[in-house]
Amino acid sequence: MNKVNSSKLWKIIQEAGDYLNGQLPDHPNHPKGRNAYAHVAICVKNKFKSSYKDIPDDKFDEVIKYIKFLKENPS
Repeated sequence: MNKVNSSKLWKIIQEAGDYLNGQLPDHPNHPKGRNAYAHVAICVKNKFKSSYKDIPDDKFDEVIKYIKFLKENPS
């Protein structure tokens, strides 16, 4: 992903983390609470099989839609 899109995507990931902070369900592996920012980044990485920086530019809109889905469906 080019530097401009990568920066935009990182900002959107951070905003999603802000939004989800405190909304993720409890999990026994995270007794002090879950990190919403890491959750979004890991979900994106798992879905697209690479770090957000390494996703092709032509998938930018698809990644944005997926992050929106994550915000609407905290898990």
